Amino acid sequence: MMRSVYVLGIGQTVFGRHADMTVNDLAAAATLASVRDAGISPKEFQTAFCGCIYSPPTVVESSLIRLGIGRIPMYTVENACASGSSAVHLLFREIALGGCDVGLALGVESLSAYNKKFGKGLIGIEGDLDAKSGLTMPSFFSMLCNRLIQERGATLEDICYPSIKNHKNGMTNPYSQYKKEVSFQEIMKSPMIADPITVLQCCPQSDGAAAVILCSEEYFKKNNKKAHRAPVKIGGSVISVSGAHDSSFDPLALEANIMGVIDACEMAGVNPRKDINVVEMHDAFSGEELSAYEMLGLCDAGEGVSLARSGAVAMGGRCPVNPSGGLLSMGHPLGASGVRVVIDIARQLWGEAPNQVKGAKVGMAQMLGGVLSGIASPVVAGVHILVK
Repeated sequence: MMRSVYVLGIGQTVFGRHADMTVNDLAAAATLASVRDAGISPKEFQTAFCGCIYSPPTVVESSLIRLGIGRIPMYTVENACASGSSAVHLLFREIALGGCDVGLALGVESLSAYNKKFGKGLIGIEGDLDAKSGLTMPSFFSMLCNRLIQERGATLEDICYPSIKNHKNGMTNPYSQYKKEVSFQEIMKSPMIADPITVLQCCPQSDGAAAVILCSEEYFKKNNKKAHRAPVKIGGSVISVSGAHDSSFDPLALEANIMGVIDACEMAGVNPRKDINVVEMHDAFSGEELSAYEMLGLCDAGEGVSLARSGAVAMGGRCPVNPSGGLLSMGHPLGASGVRVVIDIARQLWGEAPNQVKGAKVGMAQMLGGVLSGIASPVVAGVHILVK
C-alpha cells in the first residue's frame, strides 16, 4: 500500500546564461527558494535526490551543505534529459513506500560551465555509433519532422506552431530565458540546422536549477504553512525505459513515451484525453511537441496535427501544452527541466501560474531523455501526474 505524496514547496532560478554562477550556486539558490516557499527549515529534509548530467562530483552534497544540510542520504542521478524527472520519481517512491516523510528533489545544470571547460557543443559518449553515423539530435528530430509531413500531412506552419505558441507563452513567465514572440517567417528565415529544422525551432542551451519539496500526507497536514493553496499530490510517477527492439525506429511512436503515460495515468486513475487539463512537456524541438500530442494520449494516433490546428493545446483550449513557454522559451538546463515541469504543473493546480489555465485540477509533467546514446539508442521518459 503506497502512501499519498504531496507537494509542499517549490523554487527555481531564472533559466538562461549564468556564467557568474557555479552549479553549486544555482542548486543552492533553487533549494533556498523552495524551503522559503514551504516555510520549513532545510534541516527537516530526510533525504535528497539531484538530477544532473554534466556536473562536478557530489553536486547535491556540495550544494546543500551551504544551507547547513548534512547527515542525510543524498544521491545524484543521471538519466539524460529525464534526470530531474528521475530525482522526483525516486523521492516520490521513497516517501510513498514509507522510507521517509519529507525530502528534496533537485535538478541543476550549468552548460556555461560545461562549455567553458570542454568547448561549445555537447559531446557524444564513447561507443555512440549512431552519432558517428551522423544521427545527431537535430538529425533525429529532422527525421521526425519529415515523418510528420509525409505520414500526418503536416505543413511547415504546423511544424513551427509549437515554437510560435511557446515563445508567446514565455513572454509573461519571469523565469524564462526568452521573452520574445516569433513569427513563422522569422522562424523559417533563421539559420537551417537540419532540414526542415531551423534555429528558432530549437531550444537554447541554458543554466539553471529547480527544486521541489515532497512529503507524506501526515507531514503535510502538520507542516503546510500555506492554507490558501489547495493540496496537490503526485497521483502517478513513472520512469519508462525503452528496450532495444522498440527504441527509436519510429519517432512518431516512442514506446517509452506511450507506455510511460499509460502507466502513470493508470496509477493516478485518470484518462489522459478526458481528465488532463494542462501539460508541461519536453519540447527541445518544435516538431517534437507536435508529434507528442498523440504519444501523450491527448488524441488518437494520427490526430496530433488536427488537434494543434483546432487550438486545443493553446491557452484557452481544451488542454494547453507548455503554458510556461516550454523548453523553447524557458530554456533547457538539462538536469533541471524534469523538476521544473513538475513545479509548473503544481503552480497551475495552485492557481499561481503566470499563464493560468482556468479550473486546472489534473496536470501532466513529462520529460524525455536519451534517444542517442549508443547503437541501441535507448529512450527514457519521465511522466508525473499531479492532482488537486
